[in-house]
Amino acid sequence: MAIMEAQWEYSMVITTCADKEAARQLAGVLVEARLAACVQMMPIESVYTWQSKVCTEDETMLLIKTKAALFDKLAAAIKEAHSYEVPEIIQLPITDGLPEYLQWIESNVEG
Repeated sequence: MAIMEAQWEYSMVITTCADKEAARQLAGVLVEARLAACVQMMPIESVYTWQSKVCTEDETMLLIKTKAALFDKLAAAIKEAHSYEVPEIIQLPITDGLPEYLQWIESNVEG
């Protein structure tokens, strides 16, 4: 799941989990591995198509703050720990931010 050479240094990765406990466990794995500086979790309701059926499910969304260069490692860690056959793993660029906050991300993720 290689990304093209990123034009930005920091990013937010979005994924969802089936429930709060699974989300909390995944967040802990990512922060402890220093692949994420912060993971925010929020309850959501998702409507989606899976195997030709429209489904509606309660899920927990994770907003993961990291460095763009860590995306491949982060995505691999999510896939390994995730219960979904095809988990949502989307990277969005952080194109600007409070310099002190971006420095905090820098100091709390690997290399």
